[in-house]
Amino acid sequence: MNEKPQTAAEEKSTPPAKPQGKLDKTLRAGKKIFQPPKYPHGVHPALVPGVSIEDQRVRYGIDKPILVVVGALIVSFVAWGIAQPEVVNSVSGAMLTWTMQNLGWIFTVIAAGLLIFLLVLAFSRAGRIPLGLDGEKPEFSTGSWAAMLFAAGIGIALIFFGPYEPLLHYLEPRPDAYESGTDPAIVGGLVQTALHWGLNAWAIYAIVGLSVAYFSFRRGRVPLMSSILSFITGDSNTVGSRIIDGLAIIATLFGTAASLGIGALQIARGAQVVTGWNTAGNTIAILIIMVLTIGTIISAVSGVSKGIRLLSNTNMWLSVGLAFFFLIVGPTAFLLNVVPGVVIDYVGELPTMLARNMSEGEDTEAFLTDWTIFYWAWWVSWSPFVGIFTAKISRGRTIRQFVMGVLLIPSSIIVLAFTILGGTAIYLEHTAGAITGGTGEMPAPEETIFIVLDHLPGGQIVAPLLMFMLAIFFITTADSASLVNSQLAQKGNPFPRRGVTVFWSLCMAGIAVVILLTGGDDALQGLQNLIVITALPFSVIIVLMCVGLWKALRSDPRTYRQNYQRKVLDNAVRYGLENYGDNFAVKVEQTEPNSEYSAGYGFDSTSEEATDWYQRTDSEGNPVPYDYETGEYLDPHGQLDFMTKEQRRERAKIEKEARKRAKRMNKRSSKR
Repeated sequence: MNEKPQTAAEEKSTPPAKPQGKLDKTLRAGKKIFQPPKYPHGVHPALVPGVSIEDQRVRYGIDKPILVVVGALIVSFVAWGIAQPEVVNSVSGAMLTWTMQNLGWIFTVIAAGLLIFLLVLAFSRAGRIPLGLDGEKPEFSTGSWAAMLFAAGIGIALIFFGPYEPLLHYLEPRPDAYESGTDPAIVGGLVQTALHWGLNAWAIYAIVGLSVAYFSFRRGRVPLMSSILSFITGDSNTVGSRIIDGLAIIATLFGTAASLGIGALQIARGAQVVTGWNTAGNTIAILIIMVLTIGTIISAVSGVSKGIRLLSNTNMWLSVGLAFFFLIVGPTAFLLNVVPGVVIDYVGELPTMLARNMSEGEDTEAFLTDWTIFYWAWWVSWSPFVGIFTAKISRGRTIRQFVMGVLLIPSSIIVLAFTILGGTAIYLEHTAGAITGGTGEMPAPEETIFIVLDHLPGGQIVAPLLMFMLAIFFITTADSASLVNSQLAQKGNPFPRRGVTVFWSLCMAGIAVVILLTGGDDALQGLQNLIVITALPFSVIIVLMCVGLWKALRSDPRTYRQNYQRKVLDNAVRYGLENYGDNFAVKVEQTEPNSEYSAGYGFDSTSEEATDWYQRTDSEGNPVPYDYETGEYLDPHGQLDFMTKEQRRERAKIEKEARKRAKRMNKRSSKR
């Protein structure tokens, strides 16, 4: 056997070989002529460092079909809901029943399947792929990143459901689980709550965030849901792409509006507790929605983003303070003792709880409809919003870091917070019947936390502070969600027009009002009806995202390099052992085309699947010259045409500062 195998050393120590080419059969001067293959910009697909969205030529603008169609649908729905809330409630209730009986299993499969899928990605070879260019450092330090993920797990719903849901599961347990009001029910109620708010919820957020981050920071695509599914829909101007982005907007509108509605309801109840002014119905809550929406619009129009960010950070620390308040003035020893049991039982019972299904009887069907599947649907509707947020703050992280961080950090915080808030409520009820007054009947969910505060020292002081926190959560949530929807309606524009942002703020407020009107005295019923129905289409999109992400990761440059490395080293070691025993070394040399020892044997590195994604194009899709070594377009005069006004201002500011520095340096050198 005269032919030597191609071998490879480690990537870091050995310079990459020139791309394998085809040999011309024509002999010139007794030698074969090497013809290198043609790659986009002369770069082999395994050597592409990645493509950043900021470096792409994208012409942003309002996607009028999405804005007009989705906007008209939402405005029509709000008008219908305000005019005929009973009819909306009846129709949505019937649709909910049909959805749960026939398609409710989809949400359960998604909640369980996504967690497994993400863990497989994290601990496979794909886990080392960065969400950015090769060698790019994370944009935020690990501490700052963890703090932002922590903040993402805190919001209106945590305060609303924190004491209420664990207490309800303690008094009204899921079928065949444990007896109501017993010692096992203490941990059981907290574990059931952890299921709804823990790992599976964040797996739904994480898959959207991971997909957006990978395709934007590694593949150079605009941060749209349709960009992830381009293998099905094509470019962003197709009908299919617009349907996908439109469904993402609708899901986000309804999911966020639900939180705004219950937040306003709780602020209204807090006002009644603090002032003693009792008003029947949801009139006060609707007025609160209107007032806080005006605050959101002022925030969007005036551009006081720094002030909102400051309030958001302040709210995060106030939330931490609230948890410590419950821990210190509440049943401290009881809470500290119950935490380990909740964590251990949650992990141990997770498969069993996820296996519950609608075929286990009417009681189980009712429980899943009211709680578990409703939550999966709610998290699906929140996933575009939270997913885009986690993507933005995770640039430069590896897939493994992203998955483990997004799954574990917020989940741990939320489970701990629910254990503290809910554990305090359970303790007060278990020892003295303080929450239900000994009747065993649950109070209204918006009222529960104020009843708990009444039984804690200093609770009357904390109640007004709680209302302030809810108001800030309302404004920051509405502001951020409106911004995300505005980006989705403007082809991923990072600086969307304020008028569009204001429009989505008004739409969310309108939906929140409809939720309260249709639910009547039971706001959660209106919440359930609308959330599950609007989240169902986007749940299918999430499944397709997994397919698109998996396909893209298989053709990632790092995956190609790993495939080359594994094949070459395997061939080299086998050949060396067979022919030289222990005495052989590894070196790189060219092989004959189609040699079984070639690193690229059986792989076409010039195929469209391998090369199309990193071909730089203009906004019309025409190829343009680009140098991957310098990271510059070779026709820079046209670059400004693809910048937004904000990007042009930022560039002008940077150039102005550079000229000032150059002038100062010239003065110093002339003095010398």
